[in-house]
Amino acid sequence: MSIPETIPPPDQTAASERSGCLSGFALPPLAVLLVSLVMGFVFLGGHTPGPPAVAAGSLSAAGAGPSQPTLAGLFTPQVQFWADSIQAWSQQAGLDPNLVATVMQIESCGNPLARSSAGAEGLFQVMPGHFLPTDHPTDPSTNAQRGLAYLKRSLQAASGDARLALAGYNGGLSVIALSESSWADETRRYAYWGSGIYADAAQGSPASSRLQEWLAAGGAGMCRQAQRVLAGIP
Repeated sequence: MSIPETIPPPDQTAASERSGCLSGFALPPLAVLLVSLVMGFVFLGGHTPGPPAVAAGSLSAAGAGPSQPTLAGLFTPQVQFWADSIQAWSQQAGLDPNLVATVMQIESCGNPLARSSAGAEGLFQVMPGHFLPTDHPTDPSTNAQRGLAYLKRSLQAASGDARLALAGYNGGLSVIALSESSWADETRRYAYWGSGIYADAAQGSPASSRLQEWLAAGGAGMCRQAQRVLAGIP
């Protein structure tokens, strides 16, 4: 999984499987649902657990339980654009929507057409090897299905530790068992950004200093690109 080239090194946050702000822009829930349906058509169809515990030294994410957690409001408007879809995709995958939104935030900032130099595509920057021959990689629902299946595998391999799962999503599942000192710089940055944003979201914080840090480090450019794409959606 790899992210678009909108964040230059050393702050680029690409997810590689070595396999894996829009000021004032917000839509009401009904409009978001309609846009999601339109996107599914435009991209040729597709397939449109209690709250995580945060412990000292670790960040764990449980699977979806009887009551689905609410998506935190701290994510950028471009990610909030997909709020209803994130809730649905998360429930289908058995994942915390705040973890799903965190991955979308640092992978594409909600740009369904995002593409990296490594060939990763879509909202969750999924590498080509994860798609079926009949898939349309940039279809939002298809991209979510493939990306979140891999995120769930990473979370399971990490025994529910969200920080390790994020590292696995970026650097491949094999990094989960390795010492962090052996991780690529990109993977360490990815785990740093993601774990901080997710911890704030999981705690119900109205804002995230880690998210603001990511934006200042180059994420804002990615979000501006996402804004331009989303603004063109009928």
